[in-house]
Amino acid sequence: MSANYAVVLAAGQGTRMKSKLYKVLHPVCGKSMVEHVIGQIEQLNLTQIVTIIGYGGKQVKEVLGKRTEFAVQQEQLGTGHAVLQAEQILGEKKGTTLIICGDTPLFKAATLADLFAYHQQQKAAATILTAKAPDPTGYGRIIRDQAGNVAKIVEQKDTTPAEAAINEINTGVYCFDNQTLFQALHQVTNDNAQHEYYLTDVIEICQKSGQKVTAFTMKDFNESMGVNDRVALAKATSLMRQRINETQMRNGVTLIDPQNTYIDSDVQIGADTVIEPGVVLKGKTIIGENCLIGAHSQITASTIADNVTITASVLENAEMAEGSNIGPYSHLRPQAKIGPRVHIGNFVEVKKAEIGADTKVGHLTYVGDATLGRHINVGCGCVFVNYDGINKHHTTVGDYSFIGSSSNMVAPLQIADHAYVAAGSTITGDVAAHDMAIARGRQVNKAGYYDRYPVAKAAQQAEQAEKSFK
Repeated sequence: MSANYAVVLAAGQGTRMKSKLYKVLHPVCGKSMVEHVIGQIEQLNLTQIVTIIGYGGKQVKEVLGKRTEFAVQQEQLGTGHAVLQAEQILGEKKGTTLIICGDTPLFKAATLADLFAYHQQQKAAATILTAKAPDPTGYGRIIRDQAGNVAKIVEQKDTTPAEAAINEINTGVYCFDNQTLFQALHQVTNDNAQHEYYLTDVIEICQKSGQKVTAFTMKDFNESMGVNDRVALAKATSLMRQRINETQMRNGVTLIDPQNTYIDSDVQIGADTVIEPGVVLKGKTIIGENCLIGAHSQITASTIADNVTITASVLENAEMAEGSNIGPYSHLRPQAKIGPRVHIGNFVEVKKAEIGADTKVGHLTYVGDATLGRHINVGCGCVFVNYDGINKHHTTVGDYSFIGSSSNMVAPLQIADHAYVAAGSTITGDVAAHDMAIARGRQVNKAGYYDRYPVAKAAQQAEQAEKSFK
């Protein structure tokens, strides 16, 4: 079997993006554009992948790591010059080389595989990936002869009226016989208005030397979309989101309003889970089966087991075990681990804490740097005080304990199994098993004290006015 290679063009600065971020690193549904391209290419099991980098190359290397080899284009002298930078790595090798741009995140592996297969079946020197564009304006047109062979590529500015009416366009993706490619690149000149070395000139060089040039027409024009500015980035993101959402629905996930559901490309969701409108699922989030993700929840890089309910809440790098629930308006921060059948109510924040099975944290509570056991009840308005201004400290609460409302647990602290903390207490010392801790001032009632304050006079006036009205 012939060896297959890929060259990814990712050296352009992308000035039309008007951004400090390197163009191919702009994200589309949770991954940079170039990661989408590399991810699809990797599915083809190629022998080697070479990415051409230039401006911002260090950041691209950091993002892609060892998934590809790199060649540097020091000066931006055109697409032909960019591909030529891979010669030291690929130049002498036999096989087929795919050329693709790093700012085309919508290409699918299946389309690229079909291109490879067609190119090799035709035994061509070069194969152009083409598409039928609804509006071909701005694209290079594919001109075919009467036999259907590629005669030439004509850029928009050079088309005749008849050629301009052709809707088959050049997507900028090619397959080449590898050795033919690099031999032809040395014949490309920069004798043009831009003084650049164009990859498309290789097509003409192959034709003039009598080598076979073919074209393979892809099914979905949208895959070929390149991103050069923020408008195109938004369109690509919308198309990718639609693709992701359709895949999730076909896999058994219910999206109540797909147009207003935002799911990153690496998110996994189990069957029979329901996603309500306005939900944002980011990163490598995993959601189990039979879950309900309520409207306007945002979940990032978290793991959600089966039968979990999340109502209008935010999760970041958190875990929720089977049968647990949260919300509305609660927040799981990094390293929050919620056990089976745990109830996290409204306006609760959990950070770097593990909460055991069947525990209830009802509302208006902060749990930070803590380990809570099983079957604990945490009342309203409790605070796990974990920070002394310099260091964070840990609190442990044992199984079957009760934490009364409006209590403060000042870490470091150990509260044993079956312990009871009375409401309104500030606990600074350990509590033994079966003990009740009370740490609050004794109530004192002072007779007539209320009447000395202006609020009392205002209340009396309101009471008299009410009686007069009646």
